[in-house]
Amino acid sequence: MGFTASWLALREPADLAARDDGLLAAAVRAAGPLPVIVDLGSGTGSTLRAFAPVLGGTAAWRLVDSDPALLAQAALSAGPEVALHRLDLRTLAALPLQGASLVTASALLDLCSRDWLTRLAARLTEQPVAFYAALNYDGVMTWTSPDDDDETITAAFNRHQRGDKGFGPALGPDCASSAADVFAKAGFTVTQADSVWVLGPDQAELQQQLCAGIANAAAEMGIAGAQQWAARRHALVGDGHCHIGHRDFLALPPGYQ
Repeated sequence: MGFTASWLALREPADLAARDDGLLAAAVRAAGPLPVIVDLGSGTGSTLRAFAPVLGGTAAWRLVDSDPALLAQAALSAGPEVALHRLDLRTLAALPLQGASLVTASALLDLCSRDWLTRLAARLTEQPVAFYAALNYDGVMTWTSPDDDDETITAAFNRHQRGDKGFGPALGPDCASSAADVFAKAGFTVTQADSVWVLGPDQAELQQQLCAGIANAAAEMGIAGAQQWAARRHALVGDGHCHIGHRDFLALPPGYQ
């Protein structure tokens, strides 16, 4: 699964439906009455669109991504209150945090290392500023129409998720628990909530692309029957549902009122 604009558009409705409403509302409160929000790994702006119905007013957004094509796509719908920043997220000192009241991320932390998270927590303590990260993959995948190879494929995919994605050894399915530990040790108050993808027959294309990506990752980990598993899964997209586990995460800095 590449981080193309088409893939991000395909998954956005599932992301929106999965987000925990209570934690999203708490993040909006943390952003304050005059929100200045910095979105890390912004892609085409899905986090901004998720916030729009619940913000109750305008906010100044700073969308940060290293991919110029995704930022160009974001620019097509960005209003005057949105600033685009093409930055390498590994360079945390360069993040545009001046005056920020909230930092956000969506489906990012599983790609990152514990060292990166630790440095991010330290950076957000300097200001200080709250951090809301949604849709953090937790390693759990189930189908209401089970296949004998589901467990093997899931385990292989989770091993693949822990490979280096550019930030050092990735946390993969451990990202939410690791983030909670890192930010708690930095003095933040941490709250988590489930944000499970529930994909039915009406999301057949998303299921098919998802299973193709999972199978490719499993094949890279040496699972010989991964593509056959994907073919069987493709044939079952009209039957039952697919559940992909995620966790949402909100960290409030020391002294937050």
